[in-house]
Amino acid sequence: MIEGFGVDIVEVKRIKSSVKKWGRRFLDKIYTKRELVYCGSKGAPEQHLAARFAAKEAVYKAFGGAADAPIAWTDVEILNEKNGKPKVLLRGSAKRLKEKRRISKVVVSLSHTRNYAVGNCILLKGS
Repeated sequence: MIEGFGVDIVEVKRIKSSVKKWGRRFLDKIYTKRELVYCGSKGAPEQHLAARFAAKEAVYKAFGGAADAPIAWTDVEILNEKNGKPKVLLRGSAKRLKEKRRISKVVVSLSHTRNYAVGNCILLKGS
């Protein structure tokens, strides 16, 4: 059963300008080391950073804005399976919230172009 749904879209130039303005401070606040390594290995890292930003926002929205437990940006990690399919790893408050709400699966989808990135998240409950 669907327990929550979230979607977010972000302009790639917004992420690019945040990186330019704030540098490591911004990157380390929003992304995990593994996310940064993955995005840095791509030809257009800002597009991949933007897609992960949108996916993290979508997860947050799927949890209803997480009013009962603030979620740190790095508590939501967006990685890829070997076949390229995105997957979510939750830790800290995000993981506790998932357990508290008995969410069985967190599914994300992301896409990006030169100008925009979008992320979707569905929270599933039950088997």
